[in-house]
Amino acid sequence: MRHFVIVGILVIAAAVLTYAGLNAIGLMPVEASAQAIPIDWLWNLQVIAISFLFSLIVVPLVYSLVVFRRKKGDNTDAEHIEGNTTLEIAWTIVPLIIVVAFAYLGAYSLGETRRVDPNAMVIKVTGYQWGWQFEYPEYGFSSPTLYLPVDKQVVFQMQALDVIHSFWVPEFRVKQDLVPGRITEYRITPTLIGEYKVRCAEICGSSHAYMESPIVVVEQAAFEQWVGEQKLAAAEAEANATPEQRGQKLYETYCKACHSINGTAGNGPTWKGLFGHEVELADGTSVIADEAYLIQSIKEPQSQVVKGFAPMAFNATAVGIGDTEIQYIIAFIKTLK
Repeated sequence: MRHFVIVGILVIAAAVLTYAGLNAIGLMPVEASAQAIPIDWLWNLQVIAISFLFSLIVVPLVYSLVVFRRKKGDNTDAEHIEGNTTLEIAWTIVPLIIVVAFAYLGAYSLGETRRVDPNAMVIKVTGYQWGWQFEYPEYGFSSPTLYLPVDKQVVFQMQALDVIHSFWVPEFRVKQDLVPGRITEYRITPTLIGEYKVRCAEICGSSHAYMESPIVVVEQAAFEQWVGEQKLAAAEAEANATPEQRGQKLYETYCKACHSINGTAGNGPTWKGLFGHEVELADGTSVIADEAYLIQSIKEPQSQVVKGFAPMAFNATAVGIGDTEIQYIIAFIKTLK
């Protein structure tokens, strides 16, 4: 009995120290959303369970190695033990109860993270290789930076244009896939003012690691001020922009991730000096980069693949790039001598 008492005390001490150590190293980033609270609560319970189970295995093992090791000169056989039915029943039933309890707590936590606020603000999120675009339909503009008001639930209606992407902000905890051909929802209530980053958590191609966009959480008054500035800037830009400027804006939003304008090769060919020059295709033929070629390449990017580059999955129609917008892009390309 003495050994059981000692081992019990050591297990408890080791569990406490293990839990304290795991907490001290900061396993999780800052908690910045209402949805992070139930997730972190469940995570904390799991860390407690992990710390205890780790100690329950390691402490008796080390204690047995030290206390019950064979003494020098002892050649006798160890005591033969057939088994312990009570112990086997206990270590089957107790873990089963714990697993069921954690399943219930997990369901509760999931319900809390998906709790619906009927007054949530809607933002449309578009993921593409390799960038993000955020549309505020209530206000009539889009932005490459996601601005959010603090303490107000936002529902993201998300779509992917090409392959599967995954919307992930570590400080918000929740993660949601974007699937081509479907609209998926992601609800979040930011609770901490600051700047964060949205990352793609699903390997989506050669520039997956760089698929990031800034997120700024501000007070409601600051958010409304930003919205006013964006609406005014969008109206002025729309009224005064030349076709080339409109094409450049489309480039910055949808094309920059793959095509450079300074002559360097990216995931797609550079646009510098492209218009009017001969382009060698992957099938061995060549074509002049005139308007017809550019229109077809934008509408059907896999129809005329440039030599040395992989086919692209960009879908111009899905992001609202029609014939007019294509003419704007071509006007911009023509300026890149």
